[in-house]
Amino acid sequence: MCPNETRFDVSSVTEGSWRTYLSKMGPSWIAGAIAAGPATMASVITAGATFGYTLLWVVILSAILGATAQYLAMRLGLLTESGIVSVVEQHLGEGWAWVLVIDTVLAAGLAQLVIMKGVADISATVTGSDARIWGVTWAIILALGLAGHGYRFIELLAKFLVIAVVIAFFASLFFVPIDASGVAAGLIPQIPAGVDGALVAAGILGGAVHITLITMHSYTMHSKGWTSREYGLATFDVGTSMLIVFGIYSFAIFIVAAGVLHSPTVAAAELSAVAAAQALGPLVGTNAKWLFLLGLWGAAVSTLGGNTIVPPYLIADKLGWRTEVSDIRYRVLLAVVALLSGLGAFVGGSFFPLLVLVLAFGLIGTPFAIVVVLYLLNSEAVPESNSTLANLGGIILLAVTTILAANFVRTRVLGNLSEPVPLFVAVFAAVLGIITVALIGKFVREALASSVIQ
Repeated sequence: MCPNETRFDVSSVTEGSWRTYLSKMGPSWIAGAIAAGPATMASVITAGATFGYTLLWVVILSAILGATAQYLAMRLGLLTESGIVSVVEQHLGEGWAWVLVIDTVLAAGLAQLVIMKGVADISATVTGSDARIWGVTWAIILALGLAGHGYRFIELLAKFLVIAVVIAFFASLFFVPIDASGVAAGLIPQIPAGVDGALVAAGILGGAVHITLITMHSYTMHSKGWTSREYGLATFDVGTSMLIVFGIYSFAIFIVAAGVLHSPTVAAAELSAVAAAQALGPLVGTNAKWLFLLGLWGAAVSTLGGNTIVPPYLIADKLGWRTEVSDIRYRVLLAVVALLSGLGAFVGGSFFPLLVLVLAFGLIGTPFAIVVVLYLLNSEAVPESNSTLANLGGIILLAVTTILAANFVRTRVLGNLSEPVPLFVAVFAAVLGIITVALIGKFVREALASSVIQ
């Protein structure tokens, strides 16, 4: 490292006032908008309704790990000042770049359809109109907003909706009873006995650490115009959106579910987010019900908007296009993805069970993305290798996501291989697992060869 070169460590939030940071933050809020969506809500509601306050520590841990994942993705994007796909192609090769693109597009594309179904269903519940009409309407709104304004539209949407959603759910805490001793006990790490406890914990953590959030971050920062000079601002952006705001979001929903819905009169196994909101009415009053329902609606819309831009970012980068609406090819790609998402409103089945499939793809694809980021952050791709603390955080992330993904496949997939979808998920997991191990082996061989030369 040159004598005049700035060192960026994990505590680097040193330049500028917090007021300046608050006015300029943005990219990580889009990731936060995706994280604070129906999938996370489903897991958190299930956790609170089923086990009471027992898994509160997991809810808090999810915000910490989510912020860690975004910090690593942020660091890679700023130090390379390029999209993650371009960096992978340059330093690992085209094959690895295609694996990352396919992995992310499959996860984000499946999520897009299911999230649109959720948005349409919730819109129908709130307004009384047909869900399919709402699906088409939201798809057109997305296409016009994104193709017309690109990044700025989605950042403003994410900031507004995430703040509104957090306020709605936080306000609902004033209408529900809270057991202080139960909250304190929930801070002690423990997993309820049986498979369900582990799976619910996996769902909570899986919503905060997801391949789409990791891979999109370099592009949103580039669209914002950030470079390595904004390192402190970008770190603050991650901390406020993922650690604080997303943490409050998850905490508030969990406390409401644990305090009110954990009851013999409520069938926790049959709860959906809409059903949870409706169940609040007779239990704690209409105000809590509507705050919860409107918060759910905002969370679903914000997630839909943020998730829409993920496939176009990676595909455009791989094809050498600019990831800005000034490039007509990228603009058309944005519009096509937005319009295709309208098909989600016509998907059959119940919204919450379909989220299981989304979670499966997200969990299965995330370890590979984490290995890619850690590999690049400890290679010549960046002017300065990761600190020991940053690497430790990444290793913990990798261990947690790998265990959760393996447990998910073992408990929810392997027993149903006679069905097409579980079989596809199992094959997808096996292929990605082999590829991930191969990438780890490549890194180890290169590290050993470098040590021998030195």
